[in-house]
Amino acid sequence: MKDNDKNITGDFREVEVNHDSDNTDAKNRMVGNSENENDISSEDKPVVMHNTDNTNNEDGDVISNPFGKLFEKNEDEDDNYEKICYVCRRPESKAGKMISMPGGMNVCHDCMQKSFDSMNSSPFGMGGLDLDSLGLGDLLKSPNVRIITNGNFQNDAIPKSQKLKKKKEDSKPAIDIDKIPAPHIIKGKLDEYVIGQDYAKKVMAVAVYNHYKRVANSEKEDVVIEKSNMLMIGPTGSGKTYLVKTLAELLDVPLAIADATSLTEAGYIGDDIESVVSKLLAAADNDVEKAETGIIFIDEIDKLAKKQNAHSRDVSGESVQQGLLKLLEGSKVEVPVGANSKNAMVPLTTIDTKNILFICGGAFPGLDDVIKERLNKEASIGFKADLKDKYDDEENIAKYVILEDLRKFGMIPEFLGRLPIVFTLDALSKEMLMEILNEPKNAIIKQYQKLLEYDEVQLEFDQGALEAIAEKALEKKTGARALRSIIEEFMLDIMYEIPKDDNIGRVTITRDYIEKTGGPVIEMRSETPHDYHLQMNATNS
Repeated sequence: MKDNDKNITGDFREVEVNHDSDNTDAKNRMVGNSENENDISSEDKPVVMHNTDNTNNEDGDVISNPFGKLFEKNEDEDDNYEKICYVCRRPESKAGKMISMPGGMNVCHDCMQKSFDSMNSSPFGMGGLDLDSLGLGDLLKSPNVRIITNGNFQNDAIPKSQKLKKKKEDSKPAIDIDKIPAPHIIKGKLDEYVIGQDYAKKVMAVAVYNHYKRVANSEKEDVVIEKSNMLMIGPTGSGKTYLVKTLAELLDVPLAIADATSLTEAGYIGDDIESVVSKLLAAADNDVEKAETGIIFIDEIDKLAKKQNAHSRDVSGESVQQGLLKLLEGSKVEVPVGANSKNAMVPLTTIDTKNILFICGGAFPGLDDVIKERLNKEASIGFKADLKDKYDDEENIAKYVILEDLRKFGMIPEFLGRLPIVFTLDALSKEMLMEILNEPKNAIIKQYQKLLEYDEVQLEFDQGALEAIAEKALEKKTGARALRSIIEEFMLDIMYEIPKDDNIGRVTITRDYIEKTGGPVIEMRSETPHDYHLQMNATNS
């Protein structure tokens, strides 16, 4: 670059290229082909050019314009999403107005200005690098050396999963208090999908109702109402996750289910603590306002208990509990968009967790022993003393839990203090398992009946078969999850053999078939297809 060349500073402006007018000078200045380098003065501002279409030569062939459509709208780009700076990964709401580049790239003013400053301070200047003058003219002839241009970034745009939705200026309140269902309505809807657990459903219905009343009226009242975060304790397969999923569907709010076992302290391998909020943002389609009123369910929370007599740093236990404190209480946190770690080259956004409902759940194995130890201490010598083995046969001993038991288990007091609502789920009995098989709207048996209905075959289970399935599930001690594995096992042969014979009309599963001492009862369909369809319709109704 010559001494009379000036530094380029100032704003960035767009220049529309019209093929009918003479823009040769602008093009030359854009690519550095100006015959007189003195044409570039301090008053000149950087020019960003874009054209409208391709041109044709004398033979009528289409010639692609070398300048490209710099401001052409990407087909996959949605106007509802903010633009992301390709360099610093900041969204438009933080970085300001973006400068559009080829291939769907966007660069903020700060990064663009830094780029020009770097070129001005470079010993090669704006004129570029002259390889011949450095004796490197043959460098480009090497097989693995090439010049990087804008075309290299055509397929490297910001993915949609890392874009944020724009905030609407005339947006309505996130929660309409008139549309919040009453607790008895919420519980009634839960009864259609979840069998038993009446106490747990009542607690959740009231807590959720009060929480969203608080969110809807947070700006109208002088009294600040605290959040109603919940801690759910129950054996495996008792319906903890299913309750939360059903609740989120009924309320039509975004739900994120996170696994506490993958969370680690910042700086260690694993998911950052803020990743639970990132999952909620993704569930809300990257809509920050919608995510700030969602529900986060942290499963396996008991795995965060303090390690007993640990001599090494507990990066996935007590440290994670301490990191979750600010999220549970409500604070503004920086969360990565479309990733589980802040270290990734992804945009960051600020989310306020004060209106996010946190529900923590876990099986807490070993908590029964802590509760029994406390209860047995009350036994004394005398005629009115309790027996030491009084609670040995108690299936739902977790209902006697208090915060002191959870603290001894390994949960820190600060963490428990931010979960004011603690409730337990009962272990599933034989009768409850039989009801789970048949009564809910999406019961397992109804699912298989629907599958066989496509083959015009009726599927029935007699009472003995239901009892046998429930008894086998109790033996597995995995709750309702055992039901599907048992049914999958004995339904395999039926699902395989029935399509072979079009004359099969009804299959009845018996206790003998479940216990492998006999087979299912198979009835052939009636001779008249019309009569069979009437029979199917009558049964379904």
